[in-house]
Amino acid sequence: MDYQVIVVGGGHAGLEAAFSSAHMGMKTLLISLNIKMMGNMPCNPSIGGSAKGIVVREIDALGGMMGLAADHHYLQMKMLNTGKGPGVQCLRAQQDKLEYPRYLQELASKTKNLTVKEGHVTGLIHNDNKVTGVILENGEKFTSEAVILSTGTYMESYIFRGHNKTSAGPDGQLPSIGLSQCLRDMGIETYRLKTGTPPRIKRDSIDFSKAQVEPGTPGHLAFSFMTKEFIPLEEQELCYLIYTNKTTHDIIREHLDETALYSGNIVGVGPRYCPSIESKIMTFKDKERHQLFLEPESRYTDSIYLQGFSTSMSEEVQELMVRSLPGFENAVFLKYAYAIEYDAIKTEEYKPTLELKKWPGLYIAGQICGTSGYEEAAGLGLLAGINASLKIQGKEPLILRRDQSYIGVMIDDLVTKGTEEPYRLLSSRAEYRLLLRHDNADLRLTEIGRQIGLIDDKRYEYFQSKKKNIEEVTKILESTYLGKRPEIEKYVVSLGFNELKGGILASELLKRPGVKYTEISKFIPELSKYDLDEQTIEEIEIIEKYEGYIVKQKRDMMNSIKLEELKIPSDVDYSNMNGLRLEAREKLNKVRPLTVGQASRVSGVNPSDVSMLILNIKKILNNHE
Repeated sequence: MDYQVIVVGGGHAGLEAAFSSAHMGMKTLLISLNIKMMGNMPCNPSIGGSAKGIVVREIDALGGMMGLAADHHYLQMKMLNTGKGPGVQCLRAQQDKLEYPRYLQELASKTKNLTVKEGHVTGLIHNDNKVTGVILENGEKFTSEAVILSTGTYMESYIFRGHNKTSAGPDGQLPSIGLSQCLRDMGIETYRLKTGTPPRIKRDSIDFSKAQVEPGTPGHLAFSFMTKEFIPLEEQELCYLIYTNKTTHDIIREHLDETALYSGNIVGVGPRYCPSIESKIMTFKDKERHQLFLEPESRYTDSIYLQGFSTSMSEEVQELMVRSLPGFENAVFLKYAYAIEYDAIKTEEYKPTLELKKWPGLYIAGQICGTSGYEEAAGLGLLAGINASLKIQGKEPLILRRDQSYIGVMIDDLVTKGTEEPYRLLSSRAEYRLLLRHDNADLRLTEIGRQIGLIDDKRYEYFQSKKKNIEEVTKILESTYLGKRPEIEKYVVSLGFNELKGGILASELLKRPGVKYTEISKFIPELSKYDLDEQTIEEIEIIEKYEGYIVKQKRDMMNSIKLEELKIPSDVDYSNMNGLRLEAREKLNKVRPLTVGQASRVSGVNPSDVSMLILNIKKILNNHE
């Protein structure tokens, strides 16, 4: 074999796949259509957001690279949902569109075991039952033990503006032609998806006095648990908020026949949770306005990204639409918005390991899986690289449970429930979101990253020290009784509480709204030896303040784990299984779940089917014994 792992595509999924396999000791080849576009951000130049920000923390905790890249050269760092509970709080960073990919490209060039090559993959080398390499457009062939396809939105892609349809990839790059047909010839089912991007406007042509200022969040905020240097808030860029108006909506309605989306030119399904502006206007007809964020793309350009204004209207209509917005009366376009349609692989084609069911050795990651977003792509890439490497090493695959990570939730949703539109992670998709918090991603996943070989000694020692501090400080808080002392009474009353009738456990006092660890630690001499950073203090406060809710979710989690541990034999025949309804048989045969827990989440499988499945599985296992 020329290589052990070949990764096709240098986007967020491809880079994480290549980094993880290389770091696990695999001789890895990354093939990109354009090396200079690796790590590119063709849509929003940001990392993180609702649920997505937690995914980036999880990637970092497992030993991935996205968090480290996002912490370099960012324009603005912001904590979202601060008015809500810790289960939905997450980071979002406005990135420098030039610096972010530059950092990743330099990292790729220096990574041991990783070779980067520019090329256009048009086919796969395979025998009757295994994929063993790739074929380039120029006829070159490279063999490997595993191939990971992370083609993003490039496969057979078309750009749409109005009635104009152009064969092109994102940002006007060349599309990937030929690979889709190769996959279909191999019996792999593909389907069309659609996404889009807003226009970019010249900064000096915007009147920002008509917009609301949106600054970053104070404090030492970072995606990577290893980041120790932070950009001061006063040095961060400002974002802004404006709203559409009646004139904007009228223009869109008058020109609906000129948009690719409503003219019938686009057949792919677009993202439900990131729709075009024309979709918003037509879907939410009662809304008088929609919010738009004005976001800088780089310190080195004068480009402003108009978030929330994705459209496939013609360039002429886009100018009318944009100039109807407050502050955009004299807007100068740097880039017009467009929609892009591309091929993806049906979710029933791949396993929770991201390996194709029909073709051992072939893995997929990113938007080819049917997802949307840089963060989802990176999470899938990381797991694809890990599982390809583990299989080559002869080890068990890594399948993260829904109670362990948002990445686990995403993959389980894809392979169990499927998707007909670009899948986007949301906090509402996670039933254990209080366990899957922004602050505790390292406690959830770093041990796993260490076991598979992605966490080095230095990082692991730091993690163990932090974990030990949390355990010891928590134990002190839960065993220290604070007596009735004047300084404690003064602090309690200052927060609006009545005076304490007697003493109180430190942990119970910390549970009260507004009570801070930094204040009550002053009353406990044993805590003075612990030099804790902001992140660790935050984690301790959440553990104590939400103890009751966390304990309840952990109890629910333990019940579900019992079903996850009950594995289903790979050769089980659902068609002739006693007691299963016809719909359940059809759905289970299609999904081929690995465990009873996964089977219970398949659409069309009800609790009585699960009970019958458990009985049948136990009979099968007893017969095998």
